[in-house]
Amino acid sequence: MRVPPFDPKTTKYPYTDYTDQHYLVVKKNNGLVFDKNYPYIDRSKGFRFRQWLMKMGLLLLGYPLMRLRLGLQVKGRNVLREHADELQNGAVSCANHVHMWDYMACMYALRPTRPYLLAWAPNVRGENGTIIRLNGGIPIPDDNMRGLATCMKAIGSMLDDGGWLHIYAEGSMWEYYAPIRPFKSGVGYFACRYEKPVLPMAFSFRRPNWVRRTIFRQIACLTLTIGEPLHIDSALSGPEQQEDITRRAHEAVCRLAGWEEGENPYPPIFHNNKRISDG
Repeated sequence: MRVPPFDPKTTKYPYTDYTDQHYLVVKKNNGLVFDKNYPYIDRSKGFRFRQWLMKMGLLLLGYPLMRLRLGLQVKGRNVLREHADELQNGAVSCANHVHMWDYMACMYALRPTRPYLLAWAPNVRGENGTIIRLNGGIPIPDDNMRGLATCMKAIGSMLDDGGWLHIYAEGSMWEYYAPIRPFKSGVGYFACRYEKPVLPMAFSFRRPNWVRRTIFRQIACLTLTIGEPLHIDSALSGPEQQEDITRRAHEAVCRLAGWEEGENPYPPIFHNNKRISDG
């Protein structure tokens, strides 16, 4: 009999009513305005030097601490080698969002590639904003249409130049939440608009050992699995292409996380979906 994926079923976090909503409380607001003048992708020498320092810090300290803290295991890095030709001109990667540190895990898994990340604007204004920016975070303007247009243009130029973009397609971070929530439209939009493959990745959970459970009060250990690249279906029209690649990306993430077809409780595409209660 097949053993289903380990689900911590924690009640520690106040998961919201809708699957794309945030429950994090951002304590700081530094007042940044994400308008048409904001450097969404900062290519200045000073900023790039600070990014290099951050990279060295991650290699020497950040990644070892992250792996120890999360009990991280990475599977499927051979995919990056086997599909290097397909991925050499950039890609759109996606994963479920289950921990504050899981983007560090994604960077660790994809190294030496350094993807940019679509980031929630309040996070970039908040107490972790500098770290998010130095690790490739691009704030999504939430109240400025000209800023949003400038942001989209900057991301498009980066993808045209062969860069990588990472998207948490569920729309928000829910810690230690095992089911894969519905995906919003960003993955399909950027993949189709810039003709990039989608690289699905999935976090799944393992039951921690006695030491981690008892002494460190760890809810679960994380496994990150990298899947095969997905390509847009050129036989479909624009909207159909976006929906198709989004649906297939969600199915791939479910599969990589250990859910067999029909087991994951959520549909693939977000339509104002509410959280499904375990009760």
